[in-house]
Amino acid sequence: MAAINMAEYGLLGKFEALANEHSPQYRVARILSQEKGLYRLISENGEQLGEVCGKLRYSADSTSDFPAVGDFVLIGKGCMQDNAVIHEILPRKSVFVRKAAGTTSEKQVVAANIDTVFICMSLNNDFNLRRLERYLSVAWDSGATPVIVLTKSDLCNDLSERFGEVESIAFGTDIIITSGIREDGYVKLLPFIKQGKTVALIGSSGVGKSTLINRLIGEDRLETNGLRNDDKGRHTTTRRELFLLKSGGMVIDTPGMRELGLWEAEEGLDKTFADVEELASRCRFGNCTHTNEPGCAVLQAIYSGELSEARWQSYRKLLNENRYTGNNAEYMAEKRKKFKNIAKINKLSHESKDYLK
Repeated sequence: MAAINMAEYGLLGKFEALANEHSPQYRVARILSQEKGLYRLISENGEQLGEVCGKLRYSADSTSDFPAVGDFVLIGKGCMQDNAVIHEILPRKSVFVRKAAGTTSEKQVVAANIDTVFICMSLNNDFNLRRLERYLSVAWDSGATPVIVLTKSDLCNDLSERFGEVESIAFGTDIIITSGIREDGYVKLLPFIKQGKTVALIGSSGVGKSTLINRLIGEDRLETNGLRNDDKGRHTTTRRELFLLKSGGMVIDTPGMRELGLWEAEEGLDKTFADVEELASRCRFGNCTHTNEPGCAVLQAIYSGELSEARWQSYRKLLNENRYTGNNAEYMAEKRKKFKNIAKINKLSHESKDYLK
């Protein structure tokens, strides 16, 4: 069997150099999907399943320290019929992270080593600018370049108005309008998908991500469902998965997100709300709280209509959420470190007692 050309899977430049630095006893693989502790990965020898080694498992402080879809990893040169052992994760050039759903204070890696993030939002009743601001903040912070993909244009009666609303908050971001019912509805995405580059599709459940990926792949690999009675799509994707396209480049499909909590996304907020940041820089006082100070440029912009009250409140909400998550994350990291050290000390103590017996 011919060797897999890993350059097609993005093993170029930085990653190729990193791979060459390591011992010849390892080979480089990329994570294609993950389910129940097992990883499906691709290396020059082909596809196989893999699992993390004990050392990597023990040293992980949280789930984000484990491999994620898109990661490049080092695996042993064992038999292809056996599960590969993942020894190390190569440094990530970009990573899309969110606060894990629910009440836990832990970050979750959605996809790694992505070049472009397609933020998919439908133009039907699921259209939501405030949610889009949240997605943009996380996408900008990932290190990848966000592109807004407006889906289901066939269900929109005021396309130009909706486009204008998105354009008003999408500073420096390309906007694409698509329709899943058209055979060529995906064509506008192609210029953003280059040989050796990785694109991740992110968005809420039922916005049409799987339909777009099926079009890009050229076959119905992913299950798709129609609309519910409330004009919202049904959730179909259940896991993250990377696909190599025949035309070159890769796409990562992700499950629809009911929650997208921010995780220390300060840089992303600055880029998403560049207009608000610029207004704040004009305030008379450097420590302006934008509540009742004289010479507050933000309040003046809201009063004049230059800045909408809804966008200002969205910015404040996301900023407060990000600060809380960041502070809480530091506390939880210290707590995990403390208990890990206690466990290590207890283990050494037990071993000493056994030795003295």
